[in-house]
Amino acid sequence: MNRDIIYFDNAATSWPKPEATILAVEECMRDKGGSPGRSGHSMSIDAGRAIFNAREALAGLLGIADPLRIVLTKNATEAINIAVFGFLKPGDHVITSSMEHNSVMRPLRAMESSGVELTILPCSAAGELDPGVVVPAINKNTKAIFLTHASNVTGTIIPVADIGRIAREHGLVFCVDAAQTAGALPIDIGSMDIDLLAFTGHKSLFGPQGTGGLYIREDLEHVISPLMRGGTGSRSEYEEQPDFMPDKFESGTPNTSGYAGLTAGIDFILSQGLDTINVHEKSLTELFLQGIGAVDGVTVYGLKDASRRISVVSFNIRGIDPAKVALELDDRFGIMSRPGLHCAPSAHKTIGTFPAGTVRFSFSYFNTVEEINQAVDAVWSLANQK
Repeated sequence: MNRDIIYFDNAATSWPKPEATILAVEECMRDKGGSPGRSGHSMSIDAGRAIFNAREALAGLLGIADPLRIVLTKNATEAINIAVFGFLKPGDHVITSSMEHNSVMRPLRAMESSGVELTILPCSAAGELDPGVVVPAINKNTKAIFLTHASNVTGTIIPVADIGRIAREHGLVFCVDAAQTAGALPIDIGSMDIDLLAFTGHKSLFGPQGTGGLYIREDLEHVISPLMRGGTGSRSEYEEQPDFMPDKFESGTPNTSGYAGLTAGIDFILSQGLDTINVHEKSLTELFLQGIGAVDGVTVYGLKDASRRISVVSFNIRGIDPAKVALELDDRFGIMSRPGLHCAPSAHKTIGTFPAGTVRFSFSYFNTVEEINQAVDAVWSLANQK
């Protein structure tokens, strides 16, 4: 790219990646080009080790005791699809919220058309979910609760530990969409009572696109059907799909170089410290909220308290379509943002911005105070242009 840019679209995919991520992908493609688990030669073994290293790194970060409880997928969407289509059956009842991304909503709507009952818990105009509304929504046929950990529109953090406790008390399976939070917030599947955790590698985990995963609690795999079936490199003498973790859910050759990069991304997080990353991103968010909060004609959505949200901020400028604002930010100021509905129409209906949506800024550990100040000035210029 031949111009200076300010990249504020990290909720879509993080950029830049740590240099270690890029080098790990290159090194894997150059030196570990074999197919993992499909041969016995040294390159295949090295590739298999790269895959297992990714599982171990993810398990350590997410509080998962057994790395083999992690199914590697190409993104959080695939992981959620495994959970929804593999677990729910006609006649089941499932609970979700009005702040969900379409990666949750669309699979659940598809199952609703097949006989699954769906309850959507209303959230506040700031994207908050009161745990007190969960218990009254539970029916005798309720099977599971599917919730985002944090909204990709408002950044509002959902109290998943409180809701996980409710799910455990009522014998429900609790599935959390951590697409926006894995690598950004501390996650511990045990203390949060999480049974299924879907995550992606290319956002706050600083990995390449095409990586992600699904944690499945022990014994739960026996009541979940795989999304795909095929070659796994194991039990090749049988024409039936393996029934053990993680092979049951991992058919086809995996993205070995991508997972090598993901491991490097996680190592980068650990080297910097998750708390350090979190503090920096929250400080940028707070600075931006303070800055544009003083700009006449700008409406900011979500909570004003940066400690209760991730580094995602949606806003609108009075009288200017969000798409035009984003275009002007790019053309005039080199600021990369995302306008529109962010694949979350229900969330925008909840906060009152449907159908035009908002302009979304999403910050990363690599963003700076100077960039935030420049962005505030840019928004002020657009809001005050004649």
